[in-house]
Amino acid sequence: MPDFDSKERAPRDGERQGFFKRLAQRLSRGGRLGFDLPNLFRGRRIDAEILEELETRLLTADVGVEATEHILSGLHKQVARKELADVEALVAALREAVVGILEPCARPLVIDPACKPFTILVVGVNGSGKTTTIGKLARRLADEGRSVMLAAGDTFRAAAIEQLSVWAGRTGADCIAQHAGADPGAVIFDAMQSARARGVDVLLADTAGRLHSQSHLMDELKKVKRVMQRVDPSAPHEVLLVLDANQGQNALAQAVQFHEAVGVTGLAITKLDGTAKGGIVIAIARRLGLPIRFIGIGEQAGDFGEFDARAFATALVGDAGEGAGVGG
Repeated sequence: MPDFDSKERAPRDGERQGFFKRLAQRLSRGGRLGFDLPNLFRGRRIDAEILEELETRLLTADVGVEATEHILSGLHKQVARKELADVEALVAALREAVVGILEPCARPLVIDPACKPFTILVVGVNGSGKTTTIGKLARRLADEGRSVMLAAGDTFRAAAIEQLSVWAGRTGADCIAQHAGADPGAVIFDAMQSARARGVDVLLADTAGRLHSQSHLMDELKKVKRVMQRVDPSAPHEVLLVLDANQGQNALAQAVQFHEAVGVTGLAITKLDGTAKGGIVIAIARRLGLPIRFIGIGEQAGDFGEFDARAFATALVGDAGEGAGVGG
């Protein structure tokens, strides 16, 4: 588990540029979508072979069939209208097409001070990075001067309760927990009452990881949501789904199922530093249009940031002016 020493917490103003530079470097490990296209097809007009190469890259990058067809349809029309003179222009047009899909989803989390506590229910499958995301978000909120409480609603694993308690200690948050096997709804109910009594600004409620296909566990999530509404009918104020980008198209299936079950209001997409191609972010945005709140690119405190559509598109596609397309 990463350590949040003060030396790791760079000032917020200086984090943003470095964050997306690191994202570009990590996504480029698998080759950016525009990687070396200008060199491969130098001096050639855009033709069927070039567009087929681009289609292969989009599909390989987990962009998915639906989003890929949408992007290529637009590019074909621009080529037919003679708006794209060369491959450099094609890469620029691809980047703008990606921005067009992502921009409506780039909506940061807004904490409504009228909702006290502002309650965030964090959901996702096993291993998606829920607890780490909670810890990083707790740190972010604390750095903004907000008081935070964590609710250890993952009662299936004793280790999960312990892990959340450690995060609470590192981030200065309070933590409400019960014994392993306790009813998760009861834990979160108690936490909401406690947070209200203490005047806490934000409550982050952890839940057990579950496969989106496990209907009985999805029903349990619905129950947790109903229990929360007994304390505050408007709760949860955010249902944050944590998705592992390495899951590719499975992450899209998870998003669909969780959204149908509990009404997801925001996404945190993690592990973009691993083998993830990054295109799954486009697929999810195109299919669901859900707000993408945060992305994670590593284990350190600075490897978690708000989603920025243009910066992400540039990291994923690259700049035609980069020559070989690697760097950042």
